[in-house]
Order: sequence, then structure tokens, then C-alpha cells
Amino acid sequence: MDGATYTVGHAGASRMSLTGGGRFAVLLAVLIGWCGGAPAQNASGSLRGTVDDQSGGSIAGAKVTVTDAGRSVHRETHSDASGQFGVEDLAPGIYAVAVEASGFAEARSEVTVSVSSVRAIAVTLKPKALSEKVTVHGAAESITTEPLDTASAVHQAIIYRQDLQTVPLAARSFANIAYLAPGTEPVEPSDPTKARITAVSTGGSSGLNNEISVDGGDNSDDYIGGFLQNFSPDAIQEFAFRTALADADTGRTTAGSVVITTRSGTNDWHGEGSFYGRADTLNARFPIDNPAPDPKQPFSRQNYVGTLGGPIKRDKLWMFTSFEYVHENASIAYSPASQEQFNALSQLAGMGLIQDVSAFDVPKSAAVPFRDYLGTFRIDWKQSDRSQWFLRGAVDSYTTRNALVQQAALPNTGATSHSNYFNFLIGNEYAFSPTWLGSLVLDASLLHLTQTRNDTLGFALAFPFTTTTSTISGFETYGDNQFVTAITAFPVLRNQEKYQLRYDVTHASGAHSTRFGVNFIHEPVLSGALTANAETLYTFPENPTFYLQNTGQFQDDYNNGASVAPAYDGSFSQNVQRLGLYAQDSWRVTRGLTVNYGLRYDTTFGLFVASGHNQSLNPALGTGLVNGIPHDYRKAVAPRLGIAQALGSDQKTVIRAGVGLYFNDLAQNGWVAAFQAVNPGNIAAGTSPPALIDRNYRTPYALHATAGIQHAFNSSWIVSADYTRETGMNGYRAYSYDDADVFRSNNRSAYDALSLRLQANVSRRVNLTAHYTLSSAKTWGCTVGELFDYVNGVCDPNNAFAPGDYGPSGEDVRHRVVLAGTFHVPGGFLLSTLFQAESARPFTMTTPVGDRAVVNGVKTSLDEFRGAPYVQMDLRVSRPFSFGDRCSIMPFAEFFNLFNRNNPGNNYIPDISALPTPVNDISNATALCPTSACNVPIKSLSQLAAPAGALGDFFGPGTTVGIPFAAQLGIKLTF
Repeated sequence: MDGATYTVGHAGASRMSLTGGGRFAVLLAVLIGWCGGAPAQNASGSLRGTVDDQSGGSIAGAKVTVTDAGRSVHRETHSDASGQFGVEDLAPGIYAVAVEASGFAEARSEVTVSVSSVRAIAVTLKPKALSEKVTVHGAAESITTEPLDTASAVHQAIIYRQDLQTVPLAARSFANIAYLAPGTEPVEPSDPTKARITAVSTGGSSGLNNEISVDGGDNSDDYIGGFLQNFSPDAIQEFAFRTALADADTGRTTAGSVVITTRSGTNDWHGEGSFYGRADTLNARFPIDNPAPDPKQPFSRQNYVGTLGGPIKRDKLWMFTSFEYVHENASIAYSPASQEQFNALSQLAGMGLIQDVSAFDVPKSAAVPFRDYLGTFRIDWKQSDRSQWFLRGAVDSYTTRNALVQQAALPNTGATSHSNYFNFLIGNEYAFSPTWLGSLVLDASLLHLTQTRNDTLGFALAFPFTTTTSTISGFETYGDNQFVTAITAFPVLRNQEKYQLRYDVTHASGAHSTRFGVNFIHEPVLSGALTANAETLYTFPENPTFYLQNTGQFQDDYNNGASVAPAYDGSFSQNVQRLGLYAQDSWRVTRGLTVNYGLRYDTTFGLFVASGHNQSLNPALGTGLVNGIPHDYRKAVAPRLGIAQALGSDQKTVIRAGVGLYFNDLAQNGWVAAFQAVNPGNIAAGTSPPALIDRNYRTPYALHATAGIQHAFNSSWIVSADYTRETGMNGYRAYSYDDADVFRSNNRSAYDALSLRLQANVSRRVNLTAHYTLSSAKTWGCTVGELFDYVNGVCDPNNAFAPGDYGPSGEDVRHRVVLAGTFHVPGGFLLSTLFQAESARPFTMTTPVGDRAVVNGVKTSLDEFRGAPYVQMDLRVSRPFSFGDRCSIMPFAEFFNLFNRNNPGNNYIPDISALPTPVNDISNATALCPTSACNVPIKSLSQLAAPAGALGDFFGPGTTVGIPFAAQLGIKLTF
């Protein structure tokens, strides 16, 4: 190839020489001889550039051809009078780019385009008489080699296929790798109705307010928020995690956005087969929950994964499929402290003090078997050079037995949780001309979930030792699970049908890349049910061991602690439509300055209509607490502006800044009681829950303001510094009056963060990325402080913004450090690591009546207590063995929490009456009572901090955060 100098990206990227393509055939019977093929990529990225001659003069009218290297799908455009060109809406992948102009030699090379990013290139054409080998700079394959983006102000990180393959993934959850993006934090999969779907925190929230799309289709849960359907990491090509300042094409988020693209077939057959295995012999003992000499907690898990993709008809029709089966036998170990309490409770039952219960066995552990089936199937069709289609289906079906059982709750408090998710998506891209492109997405998703309780006694007993600060398992120690926690009430039945029509039009011409579109979501079924049996919950201020010595007090507290929930219609049902309109432009004002500006409008229809009725039928309107009913908000107009300025002729430094508004109708679970109140059956029976939604509802929104700088020192080192300010308005709050609960949208919050990031390609054998974030997240609440996720409570409805009600959110992490990298070591071994460390998260100390604790006469404030710092290092060791040009077998070992650090996080006992060392007075604690003398004065709040167990309860079994050392062995065949 001759006559051109072709530069992609920046000086900090690695160099590679061009290699030619090849073809091969794969037959399963002869895998060793015919293996390999790089998978193609999908979803939207952009390629922009300039065409100049050797003197720096612009070349107008140069023909630019961009061809998908895996499937021979190509697009064409021409440079404008200033030599600029752009090709939008490219599926992420490797493209062959050819540039032709009269009198100049043709330039050809390969360029990698990533999802949700802009790849900027500069082409210098040379006269035909000159000849020079073409090289490419910056073919990004990993987050550790991500190139400089000189055209966007969006704060994001791209997670590539290589990262998904090499970085150790806790419980095989692809979301865990999102922690590599600055501004993210690990959090619990906080909805127990969605097993193993790990949430990712951004902006100091619990992550339930992030927008998620897969292949352009909406994958957000509209009941509680967060991810709706899980996908196997082997089904994903790459994804972008936007943590702040998304473009106007992104809506329904107040924090971050996740853009996922699935894998597809190519002209070469390719596939993998993998096995992952864990067992209790590979796990360390966790001393808090499972101390010696008790038997080690039983555990085993196997993941079986297979993928296959290739041409049904070369250059015309392709397929790709993936399947993953998870077979897990987990368990909950009962610590000696819990067993002591259970035995005391059994003795109380033997005394005839508990109705209809004479005795029960106290187990050492409770089995929690889990089975999951994850599958995708995709077909891509090149109808013509102008039109390409794809069809993708996905399924996630799982069953968990003894779900919701925790370390301080007996097995009869659990449930069998069964869920089926289905998703079908059709996509089309049609090129009206070289500069006009239309993109269509038709998406349908279905969810059906049931939770069946293990027991139906008609009552439950709740003791202080069972409740942990962040539990999602409920309060009950023994008896029927009420599916109610300190955070919210969870459903026993969920059904969701969602149909989406999205159409985007892009016009790329010269210095402008204009985009506009519509996103309409029809959700005829957003329904479910909370447990609504007639139940009695007995809440005790002391633990069973106390009552064993004070049986008379037990009977008194038994009678006084009863709260009766009558039977009623616990169902809720909505029919909601969501509409989003936007227009945006990326204007390359000069070679170095790009201005991104846009406007978005979002609204909903039927948000407050339940069971076909609006809130005018709510019986609680008679209380006079609100005057009128809420209506859909129609003023969610969101302007966005971002600037990217590349400095100098080499463009090694980029300055970014931006500001924008982001609206999102948040999860409906907080005020579901108001929906139940208008159920005809409840109205007729007079059993409507006393709950109202304030008439002055406004859609919550966040104002994002960002500024930052990124610099490439040389071909190996890139550093960046970014500041983010997010101000939240109209968050949800619950006002509990004597007559009813009123839900209002008047909460406020603030998040500030400074992130520093280093990307180091130290040598051909070492690639690293590291970042540090200093942040603060604050909001208003009574005992729970969450940003944009849950309905925060109000201690005093007549003084909603009282001193002490403002404090850190539950995800307020002041300092966080992440280091990830790959190391090629002698012997052909590959080491991959993910290291995380963060300062302690806060929690609130409460009293049994649900208010904040009083210590030495002073009422503690929201989230005033802090847990323990969290440090975890995960490591993957692998050694690939190649067979021929296409096959490889790679055994590997993964190690989580390598140094076996105890990480209780903020999972500390929140109820002051449940502390292992009692206090002298739960209404005003002034001393600890290791003996009856109560002779240890409380001089510091840290004296009240007692770990409640591992973060495995709050962070959930979908992560390894909070658990002790664990190892996983596996093997992978690639062909």
C-alpha cells in the first residue's frame, strides 16, 4: 500500500502493522485443525476525520469507504470543502477504511470503532509517485489501551471484549467489570426479585436510577429500577458506561447510562466452550458467620458456557448464539451467636409461649440452591448495501430456593423465587444517502416472577439480632416472610410487558453530525402484588436469650409487640406510555474544537393510573392531607451542552466541559400502596392502604456539570482529571402522618467528585489502568439516605428538613482507588488483576420504633456512623495453548479477595437494642453494659459499631464483595 500517512487516535496509543484477512471453515469434528475467527461487534459508534495533503491543505471531495472487516458491509461518504468527513452509527468493530482522491495514492488501513464513542482520524494523502508503508495508531482492544477521544465531553469508559475475557468476574456478572469506570462503586443487587443482576452505583446512588440499553433496546426495570434482564458475559461484545453528561439521545436517567452491544456472526465460524467451577474447599472460612470449629459452610457452583457464530450465507446472512447454565448449591451458615438465639427461641416454644409452635429444630445451615439459564440468539442480514437488519432474542430463567433467608433468620422465613425474562429485538439501518442514515429498533420484553413463601403460619416473630443495616431479606426471625425491609416492600408477584419503538436519523456532513429521533415505550402491563394475607408480626425489643431468663417479660412483649395486617387486595397494575424526543449536533468548529449541543424532552402517560383508576378514587383523600391528585409531568425539557478542545497540532491534550439536565420518573415501588388504594376490591371492602401521592408531583431531575483535562505524555502514558457536580431535585420522600402516608417529590441531593485516571501501556507485556475518586454524596432522609433510588422517609412530617435529617447517602464513599491490568509473564502465562479499595461507607443507628438513636442526650444524625474500609484484590492466572492458527485451550484460575480480608463494609447492627453488648437505655444510651453494672461510659460513637456479618447479604450473592477468599477454576476452548 502506498501514497499515504494514516494516523488514528493519538500519540499515546500502541502501534501495529496491517495484516491481511483470511478465510477458514470450521467443522466440529476437526476443531484442532480449523479454529479461530474474531467475533464481529455491534451497536453505535462514530468515525470522524480529516483528509489533507502533505502541505496541510484540505482535500475536498475525497471518497471515504468504511467496510466491516468481518462481514463485508460498507458505507461511503466524501470529505467536505474543509477536508472533514464523518460516518455515524457504526456497529463497533474493526473496519477497513479506504480514502481516494484524484491525483493522490489511495490510503487503506484498519480502524477500531468502539460502542458509544467517537474515533477521530487524520489522513494525509501523498502523490501517486510516492510510496510508504501504512501504519495504524491506537487500535483499542481493552480499557487499558483506550484512545484519547478528542470530540466528546461525555464521561465514560468502554469495556471491551478482551476485558470481559481476561479480568476476573465475580460470579460471572458482567456488571462487576463496570467498576473499572471512574465514578462507579459496587453495590448490592438490591431487588431480591432479580437474582444475580448486580447493580452499579454512580453519583452516590444505589445504581437503580441508571439507564440501560442492549442493542438499542430498553433494558431498565420500571418497578424498582436498574437492570431488568441479565446477559451472559460471553454474549456481550462490549459496553460503554457513561457516568456523567450523556448526549441528548440518552434519557430516563439522573445518573449514569449503560450501552451494551451483543455479539454477532461473521464470515468466519467462531465459538467458545467454557467451564467454571467453585467449591467450599476452594473458599476460606468467614469467621463472623461461620467460625471454627463448626463445619465449613457448604458451597458449590458450576458454570457451563457455549457460543457459536458464523455465516449462514457468506457476505449476506450470519448467526450467533450463546448459552450459559449456572448450577449452584449455596448455603447460609448460622453462627454460634445465631444458633444460641434460635435455641433459646425453641425453648420458649417448648414452654408453650408461642402460639401453635411447641418446638423446632435448629439447623447448622440452610441450603440455597440456585439454577439459571441464560441464552441469546442473533441473526444479521445484509439486505443490500444500503439496508442491514438484525434479529436478537434473549432469555433468562432462574429459580432460587430459600431465597431471602439470611444468617440470622430461620429457613421458614425464606421463599422460592422463580423468574422468566424474555426479550426480542429487531433492528435496521438504512442509508438514504452517503450522509443520511436511519436506525430503527423494535423491542419487546416480558417478565414473569413469582415468590412463594416457605411457610404460611399466619404470623412471624422479629427479634433485634435478625435485622442488619442493609438487609434485603426482611425483619423476620421465625415465621412468614412479610417481604418488607428497612428499605422498601418487595412484591411476591411481578409481570411486565414492554414494547419499544425507537427511530433515529443521523446526518453527517463535513463539520456537523446532526442526530434526532423518537423513543416511544408502551408498557401495557406493569403489575404485581405485595403479600396481602392476614398476618400478625410480633416485634420484640429484646433477643430470645434475654426472654429465656425473663419469661414473664416475653409474654408482655409478645402481647404489646403485635401488629396486625388484615387481608386485602395487594395487587397493583399500571398501563404506562413513555415518550422521548431529542435533537443534537456535534459541530467540529475547528480542527481542535468540537461543540456538542442538544435538547431532549421526556414525558409519561398514565403514570398515576392504577387498575384503570386515577387517584381521585383514593379514600385517603378524605383526610385532607393533600388537595387534589397528581398528574403526569409535562415540563421535562432537558438541554445539554458539551465542549471538547484538543490543544496543539499533535492534539495530545484535550479539555472537556459540559452541563445538562437529566429527568427520570423513578421506581414505582415506593408509592405502590397508593396504587393499591384505588383497587376496586379494596375500596369496596374498606381495606385500601392509607397512602396518597401529593398533587404537586414533578419528575425528579439532576443537573450535571463537568470539567476535565486529558493528556497523552507519550506512546505509553495517558492521564486525566475530571470534576463532576450533580445536583438532584424533586427526589421522592415519604411523610408519615397519623391518618396516612403522603409521598412527595421534594427531596434534594448533591454529589461532588474529583476523579484522577492513569492509563499506562508500560511495555508490550504490561497494560494498566488506575483511577482514584474523591467524592461526597449527601441527601435528606430519616433513617435511610439514598439518592434518587428509594423513597426516603421523613422523621417529622411537620419539620421535613430538620437538623440531622441531612447527611451522607448510603453509597457515600469519600476515597476510592481501582487498579486493573494485564501482565504477560515468562512461560506464556497471563495475569489479570482487579484491585479495589475504598473508605468506609456510612450507616444510621436506630431505635426499635424506627427513629435515630440518642446517645448522651444528643440525637444522632442521618448516616453519622461509619463502617469499615473495604479492600479487595482479585486475580486471574491463565495459560493459553494454541493449536494451529485458530484453536486454543486455556486453563485458568481466578482468586477473589486474594488476601482474605474481612470486609464487613457498612453492614453493621443498626438497631441500638440489638448490640451484642447492651446499652443502659435504648432511648438515651450513655453507657455499655458488659455486666449488670453498666459501667462502660460511651465516649465515642465508634463504641456502638458492631459488624452484622459479611456484605454478602447486602451486596448479594451476585458479587464476591464482602466474602472471604474464594477461588474458581476453569478451562476455555476457543475455535
